[in-house]
Amino acid sequence: MRNDAVPLFFFCLTAVIAAKSEADSELIFPIQRQHVHSSSIVACPNGDLLAVWFQGSGERSADDVKLNGARLRRGQSKWGNVFLMADTPDIPDCNPVLFIDAQQRLWLFWIVVQTNRWERSILKYRRAENYTDDGPPVWSWQDIILLKPGQEFEQALSEGFRQIDPPEEMWAEYARPYSQLLIEAAQDPYKRQTGWMTRARPLQLATGRILLPLYSDGFNAGLLAISDDAGATWQASKPIVGLGPIQPTLARRTNGDIVAYCRDSGGPPHRILMSISHDQGDSWSIARDTEIPNPGSSIALLVLATRQWVLVHNDTESGRHQLAVSLSEDEGRSWSHKRYLERDESQSGRFAYPTAIQTHDGRIHVSYSYAVQEGAAIKHAHFAPEWILAASIDR
Repeated sequence: MRNDAVPLFFFCLTAVIAAKSEADSELIFPIQRQHVHSSSIVACPNGDLLAVWFQGSGERSADDVKLNGARLRRGQSKWGNVFLMADTPDIPDCNPVLFIDAQQRLWLFWIVVQTNRWERSILKYRRAENYTDDGPPVWSWQDIILLKPGQEFEQALSEGFRQIDPPEEMWAEYARPYSQLLIEAAQDPYKRQTGWMTRARPLQLATGRILLPLYSDGFNAGLLAISDDAGATWQASKPIVGLGPIQPTLARRTNGDIVAYCRDSGGPPHRILMSISHDQGDSWSIARDTEIPNPGSSIALLVLATRQWVLVHNDTESGRHQLAVSLSEDEGRSWSHKRYLERDESQSGRFAYPTAIQTHDGRIHVSYSYAVQEGAAIKHAHFAPEWILAASIDR
C-alpha cells in the first residue's frame, strides 16, 4: 500500500465505524392531540416496514379507539399516509401486534375491550397474504381466538403462590389475601377464558410452533397462546405466575429454553420479572425479579442474528421519561452495554411500549409511544448494533 493511501484508508474506516455508530429516528406521523399508544412493527419481504398502533380519545374507556397503520417504503426516509387497520364500531380496539409467519403471511392480533374493562377483552386477529401495496393490507381472514385454560391453570396458580409464599399478614375475612382471591377466581371457567390481552410480538420456533404472549389484568399474570398448526387452532399454556408478571416478551436460548421477560405490575422492588420454559412454552417457572429496574411499563426483547440479545426498556423504578437499549452477550444473564433512545431530564416526557425487530441488513428498528407536552405520536428509531456498543458507558 502506498504511504499516501494510508490516511485515506483510515479516514474511510473511521467513516464506516461512525456511520454504524449513529442512530436515526423520525415520527411516523406528526404530533397530535389524540391518545396514540402501543405500536408494533414488522419488516415485509420486499423490505418495506409496516407499523400499527391504537389511537383515539383515550384507552379502554374511549369507544372511539381504533387501530391505524402506516408504511415506510424501502429506501425512503418518510412514512406514508396513515390508514385504518381495524375498527370495531363503538368498542375500543387496543394493543395491536403485527407478525409475519414462516409462510410469509401477515397477522394482526389485538384486543376488543368489552364493557370498557380490560379483564373482559376479546382476542381478535386478521390475516393477509397481500400486504405490500399502498394502503392497508388486503385481509383474507378474520376471527377471534378462544382459549380454554382448564383446571391445570388453577393448579399452577395455587402451586405457584405456595412457592412464592407472599407476605399477606394484613387481611381480614372480608379482605382475603391477594393470592387466595386469584386462586378462587381461577376456579371460574369464564374468568379463566376471558380477558387475555396482547402486547409483545409472537415467537415462531423451528418446529413451526407459534407462541403468542398474552397477559391478564384480572389475574395479574402471563400466559401463551400456542399453535402447532400454523395458526388454525390455539391452546393455552400454563400461566406465568408471580407477583404481577404481565406483558411477557420472549427470547429463545441456544439450549432451547425460552425466556420470558415481564413487566412488573406488583409491589417493590420494581424490577423486570423473568420466567423460563424448558418445554417449548407449555409450562413456566415462577417469575422472579431480575436486577433490571422497571416502572410498570412494557418491554421488548430481541435476539439478533449474532445471538446477542437486545432489551428496549424504561430503566427506572418510576416514570417513563427515559428509554434505554441494553445489549447482552450471554443470553440475558448480564447486560453489559446500554444507550438511550430518549432521556428527558425534566421527566415530563413519556417514551414507552417499544417493539423491536432486526432487518436483513442487520439494523435494529424500534417503534414506541412518544408523548411530550405538545402532544403524542409514534416514533421509529433505527440503528446498527454497533451503536449500542459505541458509547455504552452513557448511563
